[in-house]
Amino acid sequence: MDISVELTLTPLQDHYETPIIDFIKELRASGCTIHETPLSTQIYGDFNTVMSSINQATQKAFENSEHIILHMKIVKSNRSDYEPFF
Repeated sequence: MDISVELTLTPLQDHYETPIIDFIKELRASGCTIHETPLSTQIYGDFNTVMSSINQATQKAFENSEHIILHMKIVKSNRSDYEPFF
């Protein structure tokens, strides 16, 4: 089963860039399809592969930051080829 997940990592610290960059690099190494925007990162692929990759990247991010938030939306389908029609 394929899924699409939108993630927004929010480190609650002054130097927030490094944890976000490290998180995205970890997701890129998963082999899944990744789309990055200024406000979120989307990851697409097989449910088990995507969730395992998110789990691993999230654990590292949480271990390396004192205070951090992860917002996640999951859709049951691969929406990586979505293009607006308007």
